[in-house]
Amino acid sequence: MKTLDVNVKTWIDKMYGNTYFAGTFVIDYGTETEKTYLLPFQYGYGEQCLQEVKKLLTEFNVISLPDYENLRNYCKANDIILRFNMQENCKKSELKTLVTNYNKNL
Repeated sequence: MKTLDVNVKTWIDKMYGNTYFAGTFVIDYGTETEKTYLLPFQYGYGEQCLQEVKKLLTEFNVISLPDYENLRNYCKANDIILRFNMQENCKKSELKTLVTNYNKNL
């Protein structure tokens, strides 16, 4: 893995104040080995999405990372370019559409 691009949208449930996110992450964008994965709609705030990316990369045997280690630090130590984009205050429908469109492209 040379690059990791994480693109996330967030939505805040105004009634309860809970934050949710959904998005995608791409390994080795623009290369022959490019792979795109879904971060499904789920509860979380701040950089929780990066923890979920770390969890999925570990499950898919792309990286081996102990629970206590941060994904940003791992990328830095292993010369992996991490590009992180979080679009905040989106509509819930935008997050659901992102997931639906991903599933249609499978």
